[in-house]
Amino acid sequence: MQARPPGVPDPRRRRPLPRGRRAGPSPGGVGSPRRRSPVPRRRSPPWRLGLLLLLAGSWVWLSRGWWWPTPPPAQVILVLGGDVERERHAAALARERGLPVVVSGGSNPEYAQWLFEQHEGLPSQQVQLDYRATDTLSNFTSLVDDLRQARVRHALLVTSSDHMDRALLVGRIVAGSRGIQLTPEPVDCGELCRPEGRRKVWGDGLRAALWVVSGRDLRHWAAEHLAPERWTERVRRSIPGRAGR
Repeated sequence: MQARPPGVPDPRRRRPLPRGRRAGPSPGGVGSPRRRSPVPRRRSPPWRLGLLLLLAGSWVWLSRGWWWPTPPPAQVILVLGGDVERERHAAALARERGLPVVVSGGSNPEYAQWLFEQHEGLPSQQVQLDYRATDTLSNFTSLVDDLRQARVRHALLVTSSDHMDRALLVGRIVAGSRGIQLTPEPVDCGELCRPEGRRKVWGDGLRAALWVVSGRDLRHWAAEHLAPERWTERVRRSIPGRAGR
């Protein structure tokens, strides 16, 4: 082994540690624990939680028959417009049971008055015609507050058999939020039946749940905020120099 020339530092000598640092194995050396880089945790989007809450709430409303008290006898017949056979069935049911009838979005007033008053012999005060509804959801949202104000707690729901699943789901969510229970009275549509898909049924059910939570119709909100012309206008405004043109 050659002698180290004078003035050359010893390469085997350890360098002094920084003040406050304890002696030990160097990071990454033998005996030092390996540190794992932190893995970012994925967070669920807020809309997923909202959708989960809506579905859970819908399930509660649909299953309330297991834990709600037995409803009182039916107090009114609620008819959903769209087919004159529904109104004929409701008129016969009203004459048989002596219950008032509320027709939501039915046939024209002339025919309805002839059917209920002249053909079935019901007094005019026993029949209420309402034309505010434009679809199944608004059949209920336009009337539930009026029914609650009239202290209605149980209604017979009259609609076509192929429409009953969707109507009953929407009605039990919307009317159920006002403490009104529904009993289905389907009208046989025979060869004219067109079964509705699950997507359409549950899509309207989701709209109904959102209406109960927010008081707004999801379809109308989407048409107002997500329409193509709305997006075009927003993009145009976001381009510098074009906002005022």
